[in-house]
Amino acid sequence: MFSKWFSNKAPAAPKAPEIMGLYLGGSFELDPLRLRLLEPQLTIEGAADKHVIQAVGEVDLDTGGKILRFYTDDDAFLQVVLDGGMDQSNITDVKLWYFFDTQTVGSDQQWQSLLNAGISSPDYRLDDITFHRVWDAVGEQSPPVAMREKTYETDGDISETDQFVMLYERPVGDNMTEALLVCGEEKLVGNNLDRCLVRSTGFDLRPSDIRING
Repeated sequence: MFSKWFSNKAPAAPKAPEIMGLYLGGSFELDPLRLRLLEPQLTIEGAADKHVIQAVGEVDLDTGGKILRFYTDDDAFLQVVLDGGMDQSNITDVKLWYFFDTQTVGSDQQWQSLLNAGISSPDYRLDDITFHRVWDAVGEQSPPVAMREKTYETDGDISETDQFVMLYERPVGDNMTEALLVCGEEKLVGNNLDRCLVRSTGFDLRPSDIRING
């Protein structure tokens, strides 16, 4: 009885979410032939077909759904969107994203300007290519969508980042689209807010495109 009271056993650390056999520290491969066929139509260059998962992000959506992001060693993340539960039958979208660039936001004024006009617009130009906004509101204004991501890393560190996001798309090839994610990120580091603008491009994956390594 007393041993239960004075136990030194630490509580188990929160575990990073898993889906489709994807997990923190695991790896996956993409169909190299399809990747080579797609790449000339996309913004990305030199995409790897083998990926090691170095961090996992989790976003709880207001709709009851969830976004899982599996960050890899190739400046990419495999994003899985779920609606209604954590079962594979609830998956509604799978994309591979690559970071295009990250820009530091140096002042409160720049941050407010970014939130007001730098993230959401009817069209967005990236690398001389025009993408069209996907998430349109009912009224004239379509503000960025706010979400909070909890990130689990292989060293056990867990952090949270507030994100203000807008999604864009453009047609490429036959019945395909390339997506653009424009995101203002805000994270508390010590006593200071670290803010940046992160832009990423992505494309849809089919189940047959992914091979999970056990």
